[in-house]
Amino acid sequence: MTTNTAARYGFDPYLDWIAKEGLPVIEDYGIDLFKVETKHWARNEAKTAAVHLKGRGDFSNMFLYELAPGKSTTPQRHLYEEVIYVLEGSGSTQIELPDGTKRSFEWGPKALFAIPLNVKHRHFNGSGRDRALMVSTTDLPLVMNTFHNERFIFNSDFDFSERAGKESHYTGEGDLVTVKPGNHMWETNFVPDLAAIELKTWGDRGAGGTNIMFVLADGTMHAHISEMPVGTYKKGHRHGPGFHVMCVVGHGFSLLWHDKDKDFIRIDWKHGVVFPPAGQQFHQHFNTSAEPARYLATGTGGLRYPFTTENRRSLIGLKPGENGAVSTSLKDGGDQIEYVDQDERIHRIWLAEMRKNKAPPRMDKWVPTPADLDAAE
Repeated sequence: MTTNTAARYGFDPYLDWIAKEGLPVIEDYGIDLFKVETKHWARNEAKTAAVHLKGRGDFSNMFLYELAPGKSTTPQRHLYEEVIYVLEGSGSTQIELPDGTKRSFEWGPKALFAIPLNVKHRHFNGSGRDRALMVSTTDLPLVMNTFHNERFIFNSDFDFSERAGKESHYTGEGDLVTVKPGNHMWETNFVPDLAAIELKTWGDRGAGGTNIMFVLADGTMHAHISEMPVGTYKKGHRHGPGFHVMCVVGHGFSLLWHDKDKDFIRIDWKHGVVFPPAGQQFHQHFNTSAEPARYLATGTGGLRYPFTTENRRSLIGLKPGENGAVSTSLKDGGDQIEYVDQDERIHRIWLAEMRKNKAPPRMDKWVPTPADLDAAE
């Protein structure tokens, strides 16, 4: 018997690759992307950072791209999917399909778009004075840990032309696919302004909320946007890991906790802040601003391609005709906490924040103001 003293085991190819690339990495619960330090990345010739949310799971990550005035990235192609949100600045993106056809579109703040799988692409900063800042959510950890081969991921020439989508999907147009409240889909590759897109009613998630699900470049990446009216908050719920939540309009906070936790983790958010939740961590979002609050959620596994059984159960349901667990009460086997069942501290925390901001609370229809606080008003 020969003893092997250099056994190879326990590798994380994705983290090893990040280290080899020399990228700065930031990891935390709530991260203000406007404050993240970036560093020149030789691969794309842009300042970049890897953003890792605590509890992000095994499938997803974020890259923060900072394009200097008048600069562009070098052409890229890769076998991981990427959904990009523009934090600030304006510019354009050009893609080249396998048959040589080129398509381009111009973007500005709060635009959302996806790069079709393995298509050559390049980003351009359209300003000669100001930087452009973009954040992408990708499934690179899944892909890198599956193949652990950089050359295969970045140098494959396989043609995924069926993912390219219609030419009109690069102009801001799209196709509304009606399913049921909470699951209506907007199929496109480019959304010019997430603050302006029309949303659909999703009453099951509470207090007059609205949303729309996105199908971007026919990919497995998930993206949806939700809105809370002024003076309201959503019901608490939980699901699997990997979702990245970013404020688009307004400001507020979220509470996060695992079952049997005594205390909440609080994340205050505004535009540019991203936070998890971790796997099966309850979380609840609260609007404290004088305008409707919108947030974007991205991750791996969407409505068209749930990817995991856990995602399918959360978003769609496991049986024909049933609702997803995120909008089904815990009492009915789902993962949503109804207002009447929530921790009594929650409403008090929100009311205190509303009074501090001098914003009008409008939740009495669903959660009456406690008598002692009502008398103190």
